[in-house]
Amino acid sequence: MTVHLRPFADADEDAVVALWEAAGLTRPWNDPHRDIERKKQVQRELFLVAEDASGASGRGTGGIVGSAMAGYDGHRGWVHYLAVAPDRRGTGLGRLLMMEAEARLLALGCPKVNVQIRAGNEAVGAFYDRLGYTPDGATGLGKRLVPDI
Repeated sequence: MTVHLRPFADADEDAVVALWEAAGLTRPWNDPHRDIERKKQVQRELFLVAEDASGASGRGTGGIVGSAMAGYDGHRGWVHYLAVAPDRRGTGLGRLLMMEAEARLLALGCPKVNVQIRAGNEAVGAFYDRLGYTPDGATGLGKRLVPDI
């Protein structure tokens, strides 16, 4: 597998949304196009894509076979929308994306990074465990300020 990691480009949007759908990351209450538009306004350089360097499209993803959307608020970093095309899972691409996101966060002075795992997707916990992530004793809570639907 040869991939090229790079920042998100506007032309990637449809392919990234297709990837997120294929990876099971989208939810009816979160419009992925709005999430992308919001991210483009804040720390755009932390929105990464993995592109198939051979030019092959990978199952309906237009050459985009991975993504990671990171951010840093001055206290901690976050990684959201870590996605790997289903036919690329188990190849090390998720690890590569996380390593790049972590390196970019560290370069900004970020001392720690968090991820959230949705209920029903606990199997991904083993992936994060292998990367050194551990439960931090916090409970994630959320409140929608702007409805997407």
